[in-house]
Amino acid sequence: MQEITGLELSPKKVEYLKFLFKKGELVRTTDISTQLGVDPSTSTKTIGDLAESGYVEHIPYRGVRLTEIGQQYAEFMVNRHNILSLMLSHYGLSSEEACEEASRFEAFVSKSAVDNICKSMGHPTVGVCGKIKHISCGIL
Repeated sequence: MQEITGLELSPKKVEYLKFLFKKGELVRTTDISTQLGVDPSTSTKTIGDLAESGYVEHIPYRGVRLTEIGQQYAEFMVNRHNILSLMLSHYGLSSEEACEEASRFEAFVSKSAVDNICKSMGHPTVGVCGKIKHISCGIL
């Protein structure tokens, strides 16, 4: 079992998992390339890396979907984004600004920091970008 620190993946790989999580189904690689604005060969390589790490399952000629571990990790990343954007909104940023700013740095914020921020805000359940689920992310 791998302990989540929140720092395991690059910001680009975080985008892939969050996109797949939000889609919630088998997604064609061309759709991923288009949505994330990357060349199909880049998308294929990144998907291969994520598959090798166990986060996604790539079914040739059909698409990509999250594995159970990928699903858990992606849910953590969405919650991290929602908590960080909510925190930023408390410091005068509009909802849109807070969401945009959180997207710029969220991949560099550890699980420990997110847990402390969440606790200091009283474990909110709704953020400016969506619902916040309080899940145990310590162990995958």
